[in-house]
Amino acid sequence: MNHYDDFFKEQYDRIQRKLDKIAGDFIYSRQLPEDMFIDNPKFMELMGISQKTAQTWRDTGVVSFSQIGNKIYYRISDIQQLLNDNYIKARRELK
Repeated sequence: MNHYDDFFKEQYDRIQRKLDKIAGDFIYSRQLPEDMFIDNPKFMELMGISQKTAQTWRDTGVVSFSQIGNKIYYRISDIQQLLNDNYIKARRELK
């Protein structure tokens, strides 16, 4: 793996760990974690993006969301799908 592959894998793993933590926060919920929603500030923290980037992603259809009044919510399963859709597999495997 080169430096960029390592960087993107680390970022992907970091986001996945945060998603796992969020899912763990809902362990006592009756809903499945992937059907749970997080609000915009939590989404921005999770993805490591600015408010402007989150707005751009919503405006351009990069990520699905729900809006109630001025509050924005994202389904955890949609965030996971976004990551999976943009996942780039390493070109070679380590031996």
